[in-house]
Amino acid sequence: MQLHWDIFCRVIDNYGDIGVCWRLARQLANEHGKHVRLWLDDLNSLQPLCPAIDPARARQSCSAVEIIHWTENPRIDRVGEVAIEAFACELPVAYLEAMARTTPTPCWINLEYLTAEAWAESCHGMASPHPSLPLTKYFYFPGFSTTTGGLLREQGLFAERDETIAQATGHHGLDISLFSYDTAPISALIETLAESSIETRLHVAPGKPLAAVAAHFGSNGPWQHGRLRVQPFAFLPQDDYDRLLWRCDINFVRGEDSFVRAQWAGKPFVWQIYRQEEDAHLIKLEAFLDRYTAGLSAVGATAVSQLFRVWNSTGDLRQAWADFIAIRSELDRHNHRWANQLAKNENLAETLVKFCAAKV
Repeated sequence: MQLHWDIFCRVIDNYGDIGVCWRLARQLANEHGKHVRLWLDDLNSLQPLCPAIDPARARQSCSAVEIIHWTENPRIDRVGEVAIEAFACELPVAYLEAMARTTPTPCWINLEYLTAEAWAESCHGMASPHPSLPLTKYFYFPGFSTTTGGLLREQGLFAERDETIAQATGHHGLDISLFSYDTAPISALIETLAESSIETRLHVAPGKPLAAVAAHFGSNGPWQHGRLRVQPFAFLPQDDYDRLLWRCDINFVRGEDSFVRAQWAGKPFVWQIYRQEEDAHLIKLEAFLDRYTAGLSAVGATAVSQLFRVWNSTGDLRQAWADFIAIRSELDRHNHRWANQLAKNENLAETLVKFCAAKV
């Protein structure tokens, strides 16, 4: 039984990396009884997700997870029985050397980014020996099938979701959440919603989404524009953000963490994928659309795909939105089925625990 787990995370930008690592650390500690240390190079990035922490402290505990500020030359007092380097962040040399001296040898995991591409299934669990130390690293891929590591999903999530939705007060019109990168066609979305016949409230996340909206209006919000009400919201801890997704009718999400949470919400959503060089992200987008739209009608699949593509690249957003809204009833049913279908697979924390148990 691997009791002690170390998770290493470097914050590249935004909140995707730490968002995934924080959820995983909490779940391993709270649902699997693991002693988890989260090594993080930028505590300021965790503080909005977990307001209880103090970014100035080198070590602290929160939600049963020990949080360590990962500095350039960290003191290695011990190694975990499982060590996870999130998203190829590379473990400290001193930590690797300590692992090599430890018996039995710890299980070393490189937790990869989520992708629906088929090649991830063939690479999931692949071993990579260290060139000089007696250590083996295993590549671990989250994913949408049983031949990958699954998705992060906590116990009781759907029950809490359904209870929150049942208690939500009604709103005449649409509630939409907006969390996006600054490259999204936000101005086109605002004008499209403002001219719609449907009364809409757009809940805008702080940071880049709100900056783009404020630049469009040239003033500070909230704003009323046609039949559109644009309402900024403050940065939310992860659990509160989940509840916002549950309460909204449609969610615009980005990256990896909010993308997965939108799927668990069981509501229609639009995904902006993290942009990569040479448009590699568009291949990942199409791989997801192939899986996600498989249960939709031909008209529905076309409408969803077109809006996702326009939101991530270029095109006629007004027409794409009109086609998307026209199939909303079908999308409501489809997303509920999609969430239930994905939930039949084991979640990422469960599969990691089983995988590592077999390696040590």
